Amino acid sequence: MELPEVPAEIPVIHFVEAQELLARHTGEDPRGEPDLAPAHERWLSDWASRTHGSDFLYVTGYPMAKRPFYTHPDPGRPEYSNSFDLLFRGVELVTGGQRLHRYSDYLTALSARGEDPEPYRGYLDAFAHGMPPHGGFAIGLERWAARLLGLRNVRETTLFPRDLNRLHP
Repeated sequence: MELPEVPAEIPVIHFVEAQELLARHTGEDPRGEPDLAPAHERWLSDWASRTHGSDFLYVTGYPMAKRPFYTHPDPGRPEYSNSFDLLFRGVELVTGGQRLHRYSDYLTALSARGEDPEPYRGYLDAFAHGMPPHGGFAIGLERWAARLLGLRNVRETTLFPRDLNRLHP
């Protein structure tokens, strides 16, 4: 088993720069898309390996339209988020970012998306009384294990895999 290459610093690329790289080098033009396709994540991971000697790559600044309503926008570029995906050997392994912490910002974000805040009342109530700046992330442990072990499919690392044809163990 080959252990991942972890450089002293994991390379970071902004979403817009990633799309520019892809447009210049892949024959595809993903600019204007709100997310990266799996093929683009694989290409960017290969690029990080070739260019930076890293099995990991942070892609930051995804468009706000792609992120959940509670994601904090980049103050300098409000159409982009203070969020990231960590790619590992061609697969999105971790998604995370800074979250809103002001009650009024939540109401504004929901309104901008045309959503009623009432279904979120239980969540929003905590912010009505104050919350410090914070962030969060989610890691796909099965994805990590599959890539680390060189398995072809994440289902090989999942105890009860689900797909279009299997919803119950």
